[in-house]
Amino acid sequence: MLCEWLVFMDITVAICTYNGEARLPAVLDRLAAQDIDSSLSWEVFVIDNNSCDHTAHVVQCYQALPALGGRLKYVFEQKQGLAYARRRAVQQAQSELIAFLDDDNLPTAGWLQSVYDFGQQHPEAGAYGSKIIGKYEVSPPPDFSRIACFLAVIDRGSAPFRYDKLAQWLFPAGAGFVVRKRAWQSAVIDNPALTGVSGGCLDNKGEDIETFSYLRKRGWQIWHNPEMCIEHVINEDRLTKAYLIRLFRGVGLSRYHTRTIRFKAWQRLPAITAYALRDALRLLAYKIRVGKNCLSVVEQCELTLLRYSLISPAYYFIQSVRKKLLNQKNYGHHSPSSTHIV
Repeated sequence: MLCEWLVFMDITVAICTYNGEARLPAVLDRLAAQDIDSSLSWEVFVIDNNSCDHTAHVVQCYQALPALGGRLKYVFEQKQGLAYARRRAVQQAQSELIAFLDDDNLPTAGWLQSVYDFGQQHPEAGAYGSKIIGKYEVSPPPDFSRIACFLAVIDRGSAPFRYDKLAQWLFPAGAGFVVRKRAWQSAVIDNPALTGVSGGCLDNKGEDIETFSYLRKRGWQIWHNPEMCIEHVINEDRLTKAYLIRLFRGVGLSRYHTRTIRFKAWQRLPAITAYALRDALRLLAYKIRVGKNCLSVVEQCELTLLRYSLISPAYYFIQSVRKKLLNQKNYGHHSPSSTHIV
């Protein structure tokens, strides 16, 4: 039997997508045009997260082209949620370095070479993130820079650094990040609490923070690599007030888990009490400051984040109870003998 750590590639690029037939070609074209040392071996996985469009056909068409055909593979993940798609990518990867792209992330020509070079220069890094530039289809709302990081638009300078040296629980974005397979396997649990974007649902945001938190708890370093640069295409729909409010609601609801994941069980009650008090004071101060003024879209997003962060513990408790009841119901209807492993 082959050892689990045995690898066959230098880099695996994993593109997680849901209904990405219109977006994938631009990403694949960028990968086909990468300026990378010819001695390096690399593969590309498109992880189809239960799409209902022609994503599979797009991949088949690109597999027939010389530029990517020999290295491009299609993987179907039925269980919806970005966290599940990424776990499938880690299972399938044949390399130590796994570089994640979303289907709206356009890597610059030197991105892939920078992925490899940084990994060799920093063998202690369990994960590292890219510089991300927003590529907006329409102009964003005024003061959008205040909330741009929540849409994975992040530029944290031109010098590499360790995130824990900047702030203890600051992390890169999930778009364009790289992880070592052995780091993931040693730290990240199989069943995520936060499943990420699932279809059009945004209520389980925070999967990236969950992943990075597990890595840091196991002692893996997390870095910023500005030489890895991607453009994040943000379409008109994601700049609407309706979408942004839904996004910030989802981020707020995930706050209980993302904040307490690093604490031991006995530490969680005092920690979440302190967080709740801080959120309540911030919410009160915000409302006093804005008064009865007509709020901008950005201000409404910030208020939404505070409100749902405050109720996040109650939401997490209710969801936990529902899951337990559902599991008990399913167990009552299915005997162990009906389980089949293929």
